[in-house]
Amino acid sequence: MTVRVLFFAHLREATGSAQADIELPAGATLENLREALAARWPALGGHLSRFPAAVNGTVVRGAPALAEGDEVAWLPPVAGGSGGPAGGAVVEAGLTRDPLDPQALARAVAAPGAGAVVVFTGTVRDHEGERRVERLEYEAYESLAGERLRAVAREALARWPGSRIAVAHRVGTLAVGEASAVIAVAAAHRAEAFDCCRHILERLKKSVPIWKKSYGPGGAAWVEGAPYDDAP
Repeated sequence: MTVRVLFFAHLREATGSAQADIELPAGATLENLREALAARWPALGGHLSRFPAAVNGTVVRGAPALAEGDEVAWLPPVAGGSGGPAGGAVVEAGLTRDPLDPQALARAVAAPGAGAVVVFTGTVRDHEGERRVERLEYEAYESLAGERLRAVAREALARWPGSRIAVAHRVGTLAVGEASAVIAVAAAHRAEAFDCCRHILERLKKSVPIWKKSYGPGGAAWVEGAPYDDAP
């Protein structure tokens, strides 16, 4: 049988490809696939044993059996860095390649019963530690990342049920000063709005498969954040 493996971030660079079709015997498991990949690309061996895997866009545990045509991806640590208004809802949550407009998201969540609207805007800074940064490249496992953004927003809505929430994250190449992520939360009171917004940000940094690569005078490097963890 044939399964397709997707490679992201430094795994893509280690293999020199964004994807590969791998032949396996019928009944092969995820562990058999990992062994086959490590044999083909020895540099992958240590990484794949540490990273969670997704099969057909769903993160799996253990070593399940695979089937013909399955799509598999291992997920490196994701991009990192050092009573309410009526009609609580997830207004918007997703990825985009277009420039982000924080004020548009703030307007989208605004409601007559909201006493507070909190907007977080993550922007590309000109350094990572001691390294100078000229631009960032954001890469995502787009089908899973979009669903995870929506899941994180729904999770926050369950904790702050009166909130109105919008979350957007860019992918592609961004210059210094451009917005990479925007979270807008409207709630009856400022404490709820701040807490909900911070919760979404921290969950996004850990559980949405988005990776970033920084470019500067010293060359390019993947910026490693928290290990992928989609547990609530």
